[in-house]
Amino acid sequence: MSTTIKEGSKAPDFKAKDQNGNAVSLKDFKGKKLALFFYPKDNTPTCTTEVCNLRDNYTLLQKAGISVVGVSIDTEKSHKKFEQKFDLPFVLLADPEREIVEAYGVWGLKKFMGREFMGTHRVTFLINGKGMIEHIIDTVKSKEHTTQILERWK
Repeated sequence: MSTTIKEGSKAPDFKAKDQNGNAVSLKDFKGKKLALFFYPKDNTPTCTTEVCNLRDNYTLLQKAGISVVGVSIDTEKSHKKFEQKFDLPFVLLADPEREIVEAYGVWGLKKFMGREFMGTHRVTFLINGKGMIEHIIDTVKSKEHTTQILERWK
């Protein structure tokens, strides 16, 4: 997956509802480091591994001054169940209209078990306090995702 967004460019603005129905936008993170991670689907094995890794290491991310926000095309209701089932401490944005995934260039053709389909690619954007893309992690290792974020953002 190769997103059209490049490191050093301005992060596309976004505004969406989280799992609690609250509006969240990029402007809410002005002056803060943000790990904006895109994932395909709530309650799937690899996505669950990824969010649990971030959950289990959330304190380390907070100590490093990094806010964490997940985005998928699932609904607020789906995100709420996912949050409750796995006790997730961070924001999950609902993007069923695919506005954010398309703005960040992570919606595209995927292949799985010989089948091709459109879906969300697993990509994380590290956005600085000025709204600029510092790093893009486009080969996310679900079991080591926190380490990938912390290594890129020292």
